[in-house]
Amino acid sequence: MSKKILIVDDEPNIVISLEFLMRRDGFEVAVAQDGEEALRIIREQRPDLVLLDVMMPKLNGFEVCKQVRGDPALTDTRIIMLTAKGRQAEVAKGLALGADGYITKPFSTRDLVVQVRSLLGLEES
Repeated sequence: MSKKILIVDDEPNIVISLEFLMRRDGFEVAVAQDGEEALRIIREQRPDLVLLDVMMPKLNGFEVCKQVRGDPALTDTRIIMLTAKGRQAEVAKGLALGADGYITKPFSTRDLVVQVRSLLGLEES
């Protein structure tokens, strides 16, 4: 059974490239364009991992992360913050809220795939 990844970003070009990258690596992919849609999809579809942008409409990524971590039914959901906000304070905040990883844009696609596979307990392909 393939692992499911939710891509949460309001920038279409980033969504397209991430979707291609994750599908190419064999993952099932869902997409949300804002924080409210992300929470709905997380609760309904229970993705294995969420690639979560910070700056989004309706609810920001920090708030989405906080709500997911506050829901006992979602404890197995892995979260990687994927954002242009790379100051140390933002990284610390994301990790303190329970993100499993924090990658700043622009990012290495190889590093992203390695981190995703590692968090999901998958061997290198």
